[in-house]
Amino acid sequence: MKKRTLSLLLAGALTLSLAACGGGAAESKAPEESKAVESAAPAESQAPAESAAPESKSVKVGLICIGDENDQGYTYNFIRGKEAATDALAAEGINVEWVVKYNIGEDSSCEDANIECAEEGCQLVINNSYGFEPFMLKVVDDYPEVEFVGCTNQGSWNDGKDNTHNAFANIYEGRYLAGVAGGMKLQQMIDAGEITAEEAVIGYVGAFPYAEVISGYTAFFLGARSVCPSVTMKVKYVNSWSNATEESNAAIALADEGCKLISQHSDNTTPATAAESKGVFHCGYNNDMTGIAPKASLLSCRIDWAPYFTYIIKAVANGESFDQDWTGGYGDNAIVVTDLNEAIAAPGTAEKMAEVEKGLADGSIQVFDTKTFTVGGAELTQAFALDTDGDFAPDSEEAVFDGAYHESYYQSAPYFAMIIDGITEE
Repeated sequence: MKKRTLSLLLAGALTLSLAACGGGAAESKAPEESKAVESAAPAESQAPAESAAPESKSVKVGLICIGDENDQGYTYNFIRGKEAATDALAAEGINVEWVVKYNIGEDSSCEDANIECAEEGCQLVINNSYGFEPFMLKVVDDYPEVEFVGCTNQGSWNDGKDNTHNAFANIYEGRYLAGVAGGMKLQQMIDAGEITAEEAVIGYVGAFPYAEVISGYTAFFLGARSVCPSVTMKVKYVNSWSNATEESNAAIALADEGCKLISQHSDNTTPATAAESKGVFHCGYNNDMTGIAPKASLLSCRIDWAPYFTYIIKAVANGESFDQDWTGGYGDNAIVVTDLNEAIAAPGTAEKMAEVEKGLADGSIQVFDTKTFTVGGAELTQAFALDTDGDFAPDSEEAVFDGAYHESYYQSAPYFAMIIDGITEE
């Protein structure tokens, strides 16, 4: 089953601002209904004296979050998308009332939060963490009139239920691009004689050994290696999506083991501050971290959830269906890379990134080009069956074709879970 592409309903939403919202813990207030504006027509005009007010619609939306905006990372990024989508929809006469549940665990409290949102009259409930979906699915049959979304998940798109949905974006594209920036910095250090080619080692702080994390760090590594051929990578898992202390400890340990650049798939900013404290460089996730680590952090990548939120809320407002499994990439404005820290970036990085970004958007650059990596010393020529933790395996179809492994092609959630040569997990 091929993934569905972004609906044309997004056409008006993709130009919305990407600026970060401030604060945002309180529920959004629906803007006042627009009023008709009277205009005096010229004497010879036959225009009516009064223009009709646009029809105003309202939607109540639940958002269940594993953290809150104070993490300045994962949940903050969802709140940023929420605020931008609210503004874009208000401009189209759609008012959104949000019910936001913060700091919900991946446990029965998530089930309770979904029930609460439905009982409070939400027409759409968005769950923002991978581990929320099993608890969400316990609720959906009791509220068939409510649409439930599991972001970054994979169990809803083919479950046979009409009111469940999955969504993700091709963040591996953003990680590849961030890896290019990191790799150029490492190559600059090699060329300057600051490190040897063998010392160009990346340290990666990972949350869990899931396909989502493996896909991301592999993409980052391949982006770095495209400009720094000698680079290798060490991965340390913290076994939590959000544990600021353990993320910091893992980053420090990686630096102590000789890693010259730290990246992360974890929710907090502590890997950035740890990298700065150890005098190594950093590429972040979900938020610009150059402000807290100006001497270390080169840039970050993130998913922009605003286009998707705008799309699904507009569909609900208009009584229309929306994709059961959605993904978007550079071509859909769903992936964002923050401003490059020019003060520490290698010369020519911005130009190289622009070139790569264009290639990602038009498809001429494939992140998982099978000519660029090996698994166990061999080129990848067929899809590997994935049988860990319910990871998706294409139904008798191969994800490798046209010279590349096609990530998030059969479903939105990543399924690349192979450890390629050059990367070691610890």
